[in-house]
Amino acid sequence: MSTPLSSLKAAGLGAILALGAASAEAQRPLEIEDLFDLRQVGTAVVQPGGDHVAYVLVEPRDVVEGADDGTPRTSLYVTSGPDRGRLYVEHQSFGGLEWQGEERLTFLSRGEDDEATSLYEIRIDGGEARKLFEHDTSIQAYAFAPDGETVYFIAAEEAGEHADTLYERGFRANVYEEDETFSRLYRVDLGEEDPDAVQFELAGNANDLALSPDGALLAVALAPTPLIDDALMETRWHILDAQSGEVRAEIATPGKIGEGVFSPDARRFAFLAAVDRADPVAQTVHVADVRSGEYSAIAREAEQHVQTMDWESNDRLVVLVHAGLQSALVEYDVDGDEVRRTVFSDFVANAMDRDARSGRLALVADAPGHPRELFVSQRRDFRRWTNSNPWLSGIAFGDQRGFSFEARDGVRVEGVLVTPRGEAPEGGWPLIMTVHGGPEAHDSNGWVTGYSRPGHIGAGRGFAVFYPNYRGSTGRGEMFAKLDHQDAPGEEFNDLVDAIGALSEAGIVNPDKVGITGGSYGGFASAWGATIASEHFAASVPFVALTDLISFFGTTEIPVEMVDVHFMQYPWQDWQSYLEHSPIRHAPGSTTPTLILHGEADTRVDPSQSYELYRYLKMAGEAPVRLVTYPGEGHGNRNAAAQYDYALRLMRWMEHYLQGEGGEPPAHELPYEDLLGLDGE
Repeated sequence: MSTPLSSLKAAGLGAILALGAASAEAQRPLEIEDLFDLRQVGTAVVQPGGDHVAYVLVEPRDVVEGADDGTPRTSLYVTSGPDRGRLYVEHQSFGGLEWQGEERLTFLSRGEDDEATSLYEIRIDGGEARKLFEHDTSIQAYAFAPDGETVYFIAAEEAGEHADTLYERGFRANVYEEDETFSRLYRVDLGEEDPDAVQFELAGNANDLALSPDGALLAVALAPTPLIDDALMETRWHILDAQSGEVRAEIATPGKIGEGVFSPDARRFAFLAAVDRADPVAQTVHVADVRSGEYSAIAREAEQHVQTMDWESNDRLVVLVHAGLQSALVEYDVDGDEVRRTVFSDFVANAMDRDARSGRLALVADAPGHPRELFVSQRRDFRRWTNSNPWLSGIAFGDQRGFSFEARDGVRVEGVLVTPRGEAPEGGWPLIMTVHGGPEAHDSNGWVTGYSRPGHIGAGRGFAVFYPNYRGSTGRGEMFAKLDHQDAPGEEFNDLVDAIGALSEAGIVNPDKVGITGGSYGGFASAWGATIASEHFAASVPFVALTDLISFFGTTEIPVEMVDVHFMQYPWQDWQSYLEHSPIRHAPGSTTPTLILHGEADTRVDPSQSYELYRYLKMAGEAPVRLVTYPGEGHGNRNAAAQYDYALRLMRWMEHYLQGEGGEPPAHELPYEDLLGLDGE
């Protein structure tokens, strides 16, 4: 009988901890099972005028070791320096974490006895978290007024008086895209003995809010309806009088929008937005006059993707950007002139919080050797304050670096490459090309390993793993992100084939042993690799993939976004183009063994897309095909057991067809009795 991998993991970790700093000889490769030990920092907020930073630590469910299945658990910590984190609240949900002065933290959570997500506080001197306010429905976002008592918040409207009774009696019909529940803006005075929320009379669905420092103005992001398409494409910032609710100005941007923040003097409102209707992501800073709503874009031409921002003064912004494979802090004046740029070479920053009084800055950042941790600075001299996974010192990571090449039409394309240590074998390593979704997304040269992303797990098993930022990706500005428009999958996916050629010419990979995987739009690429470009790929694992563009348009919740920022025309305007660009159209003759995976509750890409690809490959392809679905999972697996199953199947498929004997697929069962140590139960 084989030894359970879970036991091997525990023994290996114990040895590492006992030895302290592991020597190179004692190091071991990263394994799938390690993913469920990886903790990482989520949100981080800086204490106003003080030395403390509060942060949320995210912990996966270690189903390998017998933990109950579920989504990751979160805990609240407060720290005042490196390795000084103090646990305040354990294993509770957290949202909207904010400091209210120096003495207390507020957050959104749903306690064991709560019927809805409520507003809580905990004091810096410790004690139990205390519920401040509970609404009839879950609070989605909130902002405290300067008086510390008035709270503005967003919550869904309450269902009808007899809704529960009707539901229990079986009346559960849904009127598609009409029977929608709107989210509204409310105000409540917590100083009252029995506070009751007052609703603002605003047309539309409230998605986000921001309050001016003086408490006089509110910015509210409103969409016409709660539909996802409207949330993505029709949401607009509105400036309101915080007391009367009167709309002072509408910021009439043409496309997607993101977060927003008032200047210290409340004269300007900075926000992220797309520069036009066809811009696929809200990646550019805009500044609006709060009186008129007139706005302008800042640094539109820069090859970067803005992650978040804050005001440094009334006429200067500090902005966190991703530029290429790196991240940077950039200061701009309100006219868009760059004042200062600090590029980070040791980590990739993904979130930022800044205290105007002390100048202290907190970043949540990851690196090739660790997932997201807390970094804190006083004067741009950043120090790492958390080490959530000390056992990673015992891991023999592969070699990770950026890799760029010139595509067939001269466009420069870059990505992140992970390989086993040392020189490549003669003929090159087998390659797992891992394609991000979106396509309005990108991979940075930081932590790149997860349940659907082989990274250093793949390198530890003898694979090269490449994450291409093909044209259409973010991170390099508006124009690069638009290069795929009206041509999916054309030149953008030709970049993937060109990447194989470049990696092969460099002696890094074996072009005859290339697999492709990815989710959503990356699944589209993987389905494309299994059909249209089958001759280039020896294995494919598409996840929640677009496979039939005509039926996808008819079943997705984002048909407008799909057309306006990607395909640029409706199916009836060019049926043939939609057909020719659909992977199922090219399934006949496919020679790529394909493992298809999909969540059964996916509303973004309907599971029927995977059933179609499976049936067409099964009937018309010339290679093995398998379809695996996950009950209760949506557009990506959230629960630990489904993630573990996915990771095991992905790696086994790639090993079988890129390193093994190939031919008939491996058994459809996974050896869970051994993996989970169930033989003795």
